[in-house]
Amino acid sequence: MTRTAVRAGSKALKQTLRAAPSARKSTLAKRTPAAGTSWSAGVAVGAAGARRYWLFKPPGVRRTERLPLVVMLHGCGQDAQALAASSQMNRIAARERFFVLYPEQDRLSNGQGCWNWYDTRTGRAQREADTIDAAISHVRLLQPVDPERIALAGLSAGAGMAALLATRHPERYQAIAMHSGVAPGAAHSSATALSAMRGRRAASVPLVPLATGAHLPALLVIQGSADHVVAPSNGAAVARLWAAREGAQPRAPRTVQRGARYAATITDYRTRDRLVATLCEVNGLGHAWSGGAAGQAYSDPKGPDASRMIWAFVARQFALGRAPARMPDPPAA
Repeated sequence: MTRTAVRAGSKALKQTLRAAPSARKSTLAKRTPAAGTSWSAGVAVGAAGARRYWLFKPPGVRRTERLPLVVMLHGCGQDAQALAASSQMNRIAARERFFVLYPEQDRLSNGQGCWNWYDTRTGRAQREADTIDAAISHVRLLQPVDPERIALAGLSAGAGMAALLATRHPERYQAIAMHSGVAPGAAHSSATALSAMRGRRAASVPLVPLATGAHLPALLVIQGSADHVVAPSNGAAVARLWAAREGAQPRAPRTVQRGARYAATITDYRTRDRLVATLCEVNGLGHAWSGGAAGQAYSDPKGPDASRMIWAFVARQFALGRAPARMPDPPAA
């Protein structure tokens, strides 16, 4: 890992992040994977230096096939193994057969383990995004990844970094899922990040050059109504921002509840021929992975299963090539 110590941000931002539950080392992530699967570590070197990553590989992968890749970016106070344990995305990957890549932030670059998604003024955010790109390229070199089926997903700071990646290189990704994150362009420093997290700053998607007929990747936003770290208004803001950039209009919202899980209000934003964004607002969810494993930090098992929603969303984008699609309702418990 890099030896260059970088400040974690303003004192106010640190205090806000420390107000959330402290992360606990996961025991679930350290368990031996199911027979035929693998859970391995690697290191990628990019513009921000070296970053460790973890890769989940489903059973029975052959070099002659090409499997999808889902890139999972952890939040503050987490590491790759903690996000794997709380989201349980590897269970879905083993069943549905896709790779899961978990890049990991260096604590010397941010003392809270946050991706520096907000620090665009100095270029640190962009350098970290490029280093995550390097990790993706490294995995593509070593594993049979389908380059036409790559998606991004992130929690909190990881969601902000996923959005930065998607807007810098939209042609590389078919879908993105932002869980409890802030819209791209809403902050450019640690001080403005705090204001953005509180819902006090407007954002604008960078005007990236797109090839003729190209679009931003389809976006899924999951946001809790009881989130006291990232204001709930941020979820609707990023969905509207994505929609405005693509000329999409909202459809009538629908409310869904499965068993005793929290209810969710779902709004699709569509153009005439394709889905641009889906907003899933979860009533009662705090700053935690919806439907995550019990006993994990930043995880609430009472919410609808975010991991299953994310995979259902990105799988449809993979299958339809961004053709018209409707976001499925949250799965049953």
